[in-house]
Amino acid sequence: MSITAETFLLTGSENILKIECWSETRNLVRRVRGVREERKRLVELEVERFGAQSGSLTLIDLAWSANAHVARHGVRLRFRERFRRALRRQFPNWRLAELSTEPDLQHSLSPSFPRAFLRKGGAGLAAIGAAEDAFDPDGALSFGLIWLDYLRKRDPQLTIEGLAIFLPAGAESNACHRVRYLDPKRAQYFVFVHSLDGHEDGVDPRDYTNFSTRLDACRQPLSGSSRHLESWVERLALVDGVQRRNSPDGSVSLAVHGLEFARAVAGTLTFGIDRKHAALEEHLPEIERLASELVRMRGADAADRTNPLYLRHPEVWLEAQVRANLERIDAMLLPDPVYGQAPQFASGERSIIDLLVCSREGKLVVIEVKADQDIHLPLQALDYWMRVKWHLERDEFQGRGYFPGIELCRDPPRLLLVAPALEFHPSNETILGFLSPEVEVIRIGVGLEWRKELRVVSNSCAPYARRRIWPS
Repeated sequence: MSITAETFLLTGSENILKIECWSETRNLVRRVRGVREERKRLVELEVERFGAQSGSLTLIDLAWSANAHVARHGVRLRFRERFRRALRRQFPNWRLAELSTEPDLQHSLSPSFPRAFLRKGGAGLAAIGAAEDAFDPDGALSFGLIWLDYLRKRDPQLTIEGLAIFLPAGAESNACHRVRYLDPKRAQYFVFVHSLDGHEDGVDPRDYTNFSTRLDACRQPLSGSSRHLESWVERLALVDGVQRRNSPDGSVSLAVHGLEFARAVAGTLTFGIDRKHAALEEHLPEIERLASELVRMRGADAADRTNPLYLRHPEVWLEAQVRANLERIDAMLLPDPVYGQAPQFASGERSIIDLLVCSREGKLVVIEVKADQDIHLPLQALDYWMRVKWHLERDEFQGRGYFPGIELCRDPPRLLLVAPALEFHPSNETILGFLSPEVEVIRIGVGLEWRKELRVVSNSCAPYARRRIWPS
């Protein structure tokens, strides 16, 4: 609550000190027992709540930047209390045994989402919530599954039946799509949508069937472009170390280890690293020099591995290595065609790179590439897998020109997660273990020197070999 001289009152007698503040919607009155902590521009008071319960009240000068983290903590505490009331309303016959917003880095539990543990006899239930101002409400499900797994391991004598997740209105769609592809034999899942008016409603994930996705028609590279533009692209692609990529929209990208320096689209060639400029024929020698310099500075054997061009966008570099070595990743993969960003997310960019290829038996394979640790990798990869499956079931890939001459299998796609072997987050396997058996996932770990040579050092679908069914 923001307080001013007009909304704040301190009164006292011999042994009683009372603090009161108010706003248009709220009034707070507390008896002050003492000062717990006092430091620059912050005072934490020990107060008495109604029913003689002990509590704390912090007075903060928010104009001082050093108090910003305290303000964030206060926001989390406010939502925690809303979350507490919501749990009591939705699960009145359960006892709230635990509620926390504290971080637990050892077990990968985030302070951004309050988590709770409910008990009823020998049964338990995990719960997690995301506030309206949560930075990434989609991340709540990942942390909720980690919390559920943690409780099962911590209290093996109990039957932890499942997970309840509370999300702000408008942010529940993605979680509901994901829940539909979690294994119902491993846990029950309850999704609630809450609003600022203090109410929440349960929703059925099965009602969420429409995806924010589109699959544009696959066009021939440089279709409709002039002969001279095609010759420019061919000339630049001959520079040693340059890779040419054809995109489904008909454009052609020219890159060095994934870092694009030129693109031909709609009859125009543009070039540059941070800013693109329209190219004329007299610019071709300059673009060739740019490409050669990129090859020198961004090569695996570059003399200076600290230069910004070498370090920039490691994910696109790893993607380039995967594209060039698909049969090393899996001998059953066809090396061509390879599609990136097909289908596309209507909501914008993603934090991981996706590729869509086909196996020799005609099965679609989704490849998700990540160069560093990401706790959300499994569910972000599931997002793309679901959309590929959705378009496949509607025969849209071949109907729109993808995989010409290949008879596609109607089975659900296979999902490959590719990352440096030591960069899979420890919790990735935990989350993968909750996926439905319909989602065939294989983790591909590559060696640390993947820039020099892409070597597969681990190939694991272990979560499925070690599934445990929760007792009914």
